[in-house]
Amino acid sequence: MEKMEVSKELVKKLLDGVISDQEVLRLLNSYKDEDRFQKYMELLQERVPWKDEILLRLSEHIYVVRKSSGERISKCSCGHEFGDYRVNWKLNCLINVRRTIQEMSEVYSPEPACPEPDWQEIREFFCPNCGTQLAVEVLPPGYPVQFEFLPDIDGFYRDQLGSPLPDADQYKYEDKSLELIKSWAKEG
Repeated sequence: MEKMEVSKELVKKLLDGVISDQEVLRLLNSYKDEDRFQKYMELLQERVPWKDEILLRLSEHIYVVRKSSGERISKCSCGHEFGDYRVNWKLNCLINVRRTIQEMSEVYSPEPACPEPDWQEIREFFCPNCGTQLAVEVLPPGYPVQFEFLPDIDGFYRDQLGSPLPDADQYKYEDKSLELIKSWAKEG
């Protein structure tokens, strides 16, 4: 396998989805250069309107960032803050639930392709600030909101990148979603 220097421009083309098949093959058939993740993070940072440091991209519009205060949060590309990244960011979204065939057929066509309302519902998660649809789940009614990805950021930076984060000792790798839900129960 050849060692290939990947330019920031090539990573940008990959990010934009305009990379050629030949360039994809070159990337797949070469050793990964050590600064590729850093180039990717720099490109992501250039595309958002805020200065908080991006630590990891969770989805097309959701990032784990470190604020200037040192706090790590989930944040939308528009700047909306969902809170501690260890809490499922979907719990702080606007949620539209489609429960009937009529509601489901607005997004599923033809109608026989719709989930069965007695067995499933469609949950759509939207940013409360910009209105961007961030995720969709099709699950049984009453099933808990899915926390698809809780990254071990400190383990990743330490073990994979060889570059431990300076505040690693301040964050325990744990799902803190239940704490938010318990706080709602106390309010109600």
